[in-house]
Amino acid sequence: MTNTKTRTITLTDRPPVRIIEDEWPIIASSAVCEAQSDYGLRQQAIGHGEGDEHRLTVRQHQDGRALVYGVLSAADRALGAPAGGMSWRGGELLADGDDLAKAIWRVGESGGILDTVIRACIADLPAEEL
Repeated sequence: MTNTKTRTITLTDRPPVRIIEDEWPIIASSAVCEAQSDYGLRQQAIGHGEGDEHRLTVRQHQDGRALVYGVLSAADRALGAPAGGMSWRGGELLADGDDLAKAIWRVGESGGILDTVIRACIADLPAEEL
């Protein structure tokens, strides 16, 4: 008996999807936790609260479909969030050939993900052959 690892991914404005991880490998990702040592990222994250995590992930099936999704886990008490912070999850399911970079921007901006995380995720995409 094989042990197939699945993952449920929250999407924006539609029900979540469940995937078999081996069939949807990660092709790009980026994340930052406010507690990391990079001074520039910490400065951009000020106002979000200590320990905020900003994460974007892109997975692609061999048939060309892609999932772009993000997570913001914030301890943003300064903005009136309840004790323990607030969080956001969302994403998009894309057809083969859809613009991944534009989808990363849409998902990132809709979740309040840091611009540096959005740019880093786009930069992590596989390079285009010219």
